[in-house]
Parts: sequence; structure tokens; C-alpha cells
Amino acid sequence: MSAEVAGVTPEWLRLREPADATARSAELGERLARRLPATRRLVIHDLGGGSGAMGRWLAPRLSGPQHWVVHDRDTVVLRLALTDLPGPAADAAAITVETRQSDVTRLAPDDLSGASLITASALLDMLTADELARMLGACTELGCPILIAMTVLGDVALTPAEPFDARVAAAFGAHQRRMTAAGRLLGPDAIAATMEELRGTEVLVRPSPWCLDATHADLAAEWFDGWVGAACEQEPTLATEAGAYEDLRLAQVAAGDLVVTVGHADLLVLP
Repeated sequence: MSAEVAGVTPEWLRLREPADATARSAELGERLARRLPATRRLVIHDLGGGSGAMGRWLAPRLSGPQHWVVHDRDTVVLRLALTDLPGPAADAAAITVETRQSDVTRLAPDDLSGASLITASALLDMLTADELARMLGACTELGCPILIAMTVLGDVALTPAEPFDARVAAAFGAHQRRMTAAGRLLGPDAIAATMEELRGTEVLVRPSPWCLDATHADLAAEWFDGWVGAACEQEPTLATEAGAYEDLRLAQVAAGDLVVTVGHADLLVLP
């Protein structure tokens, strides 16, 4: 989930940042670096950027001076983007950061004026179809590349498997597509919806799965607790069995005996 949509905590963002950095498509980052000019200052708008993790991953892969504009509704996590700055650039050029409290689903092209690149991470699946269309409309009008990382695909694998896994996964998938006041969330359908919105544009899609093992025990435990909790919220009948199931799985996490694979995808839009 993103800070922009879900109001997640700074601790959650801290836990997931190393896993996101490992999972993001280095290939797409390299393609983007070759596409962008290194001879002039880049202005990069990071939508729903929260604590600025995308900048810390991408900025050192790009050459030339960069100015990052981090958009998010959450002022608490935005402050983190100013205290943990990215950089330097690949050629040691300077990097600056500003933050803007913004609703990314309401941005107009003027709000992104002068952008050389637009980025986002862990955002699309938390939008409705209308919100996605408005956001992409504002972005594509600028004619610059767009890099969107870590969109969930809906596939989760736990090793070793347990029979209860499938029931939780199905309920969680329904929760990701739940109806909200703004409309139905796209959840795992977000990549397909984005491809439809961008039909006729060159879009590269690459897998970026989380592979959480004993080295990610804290993140795996936090993710698992949220996964089961959301499933039970969606399907309350699961609660009678969920307690023992969660105890088992969290004990496996603590012992380093559980591997969790969570499917994500990254996409690069090249106008």
C-alpha cells in the first residue's frame, strides 16, 4: 500500500523499503537512464511518494542534476523525504528535494509542469478506475516518461504451503477489490486497467516480486498480520480458524522457516 492512499505508518515504509529496492526492475531503471538527457537538470515528480523511497532507489541510477518533487497527502511521511535525501546522482551531480501535500488523483497537468519524469510506487492498486484515468490523463499530457513500480498482481505463495492459504488469499483478493466511498478499488486489476488506459503508447512491464525469507522476518511478519487481518475483514467467517493459522505462520517466520513471495509488476511508459 502507499502512504498516499492508505495512510500507512513510517515504520511500515521503513520495513518495506529494502525489499522494494531489491524487487524493483533494474532493467527498467537502466532503460530510463538511457532515455533521459544527462546534460540538463531533471525535474521528477514522485506521486504518492511518501518517505521518498523511490528517489533513494532511482536517483543514483540517473545522471545529471535532479530536482525531486514528492507528492503525498500524509505530511508526517513527507517530512521523512526531507530528512533522508537521495543521491548523489550516477555522475555525482547534486540532487534536491521538495515536498507537496497533494491528492494525486486530483492533479492537473499544471501541477506537474516542467516534469522530465513522473514516478510512483505501490500506488495503482489502491486507486479506482476513475482515479487511475484522471491521474494518467494528467501525466500523459506532459509527454514525458513515467515509471510506476511495485503494483500488486494478486499472486501470493507461502512455502511451505498450508490448506488455509488459499482461503485467505481469495478473501484478501476480494478485499483489494472492495467498494469504497470513491468507488471500487482496482487491486490486482490495476496493471490491466493501466495498459488499457495507455493503449497505443509504448509500455514495458516487468515482474518485481517480493521474496521474503529469514532476512526479512520483521517485514514478513508485519505483512502477514495485515494480509490475514484484511482477509478476515472481508470474510469474517475466516476468523474462527485464523488465530491458530496466524500463530503457526508467525512462528515459522520467527524461526526462518517461511518464505513469502508476493507478486508485483513495474511498468515504464515511453511516449
